Amino acid sequence: MLNALRSALFLAIQVATVIPYALVLLLLAPAPLRWRYRFAIGWPRAMIAVARAVCGIRWQVKGLENLPKGQAILLSKHQSTWETFFLIAHMPRDLCFVFKRELLWLPFFGWGIALLDMIHIDRSRGRDAFESVVSQGQRKLDQGSWIIMFPEGTRVPRGSRGKYKTGGTRLAIRTDTPVVPIAVDSARCWPKRPWVKQPGLITVSIGPAIASTGHSADSLMAEVETWIESEMQRSDPQAYARAA
Repeated sequence: MLNALRSALFLAIQVATVIPYALVLLLLAPAPLRWRYRFAIGWPRAMIAVARAVCGIRWQVKGLENLPKGQAILLSKHQSTWETFFLIAHMPRDLCFVFKRELLWLPFFGWGIALLDMIHIDRSRGRDAFESVVSQGQRKLDQGSWIIMFPEGTRVPRGSRGKYKTGGTRLAIRTDTPVVPIAVDSARCWPKRPWVKQPGLITVSIGPAIASTGHSADSLMAEVETWIESEMQRSDPQAYARAA
């Protein structure tokens, strides 16, 4: 019951703050992109802090030394909304998400991310859609941003493994960019379902960068998947023991 009350309070704070925050971001539309980005990431950073204070969701990061100094494409495990908030707010470089264009149509949230110059995919364009991702991705990498993608495509339950798609590794090979695997066991505290949050410690594990040179998209993704899933079993062994 206590966790449900805490979760309800956290949800109320999210709803009460996201609309005014998005409206202010819209007012900042004429400002330089860097200003808009810095303002925008203040909200997910605040939500991570509120989740800690209200719901008792703590976190730790391992492997920060593995982050490269140059260009990178981050490929992360995706169990909950928590990592979308955390990674954009706490990585040392600006992040650029790759997402479907339909999200731009969402009131407030979609309008806000439209102002951040992220990479959106128009699936109606078929094969041309990926070429657009490559051109947008190269531009963002040249500007100094890191690109982040979730290879499983959607949030997966705790202790589960989704199908790892090769979009991220195809982009890495086309842009000659290393990939960085990231394991996140966020579902132990912030599951996809139910909505009640649980207090506890989330571990973000950052693996060594993997050069894309000499790889096919499949072989590169296989290496990423092997590292992430092995690290997930180390960081959350109870979940994977139950799944077995």
